[in-house]
Amino acid sequence: MALGVSGCSGFLPEGISLDIPYFASPEQPVVNPGRTLLSEALIEAPSPIASIAYAANVTRTGSRDKQCLMRAMYFESNRSSEAGMFAVGTVVMNRVSSSTFDNSICSVVGAPNQFAPGILSRAMVEQRPVALASAVADRILRGERHAGVQSAKFFHTQGLSFPYNNMHYVLNAGGNSFYIKRSRR
Repeated sequence: MALGVSGCSGFLPEGISLDIPYFASPEQPVVNPGRTLLSEALIEAPSPIASIAYAANVTRTGSRDKQCLMRAMYFESNRSSEAGMFAVGTVVMNRVSSSTFDNSICSVVGAPNQFAPGILSRAMVEQRPVALASAVADRILRGERHAGVQSAKFFHTQGLSFPYNNMHYVLNAGGNSFYIKRSRR
């Protein structure tokens, strides 16, 4: 059963709606289940498997938040990479918990010039990546985070380079390079 939703925090164009799976109690708080994820870190890791870090503050979320998070992970990562989806989801949640960005998932994902054009309105047509994005979104919303992302709030396509000296790279995953912005020296 799906529930049609329009205007994801005001960022969907008029007339566009998202089909969101309906959950019996979409506003319930969630619990951390304890999992691990293969790290593709640029930094030395103590083992090839890096534990998923858990967010200290798990907030109540609804199915609209899940849909927006899924869309960010689907369109911004290599669609076959669980690690890439986790990393993108972690960046979204790092932004949500930051005072620099809006405090809702849909507002962060729908902010102008931050994510792929049409991220909240384009069709997600590949079934396997949609299912993977859904499963990863559930885990992110339960408080799991990609440990390699650390506090990063930014990423760009892997392989690109920029002349800035304030980009501290922490991870390559899902075709993206994740970085923490530092003050310029």
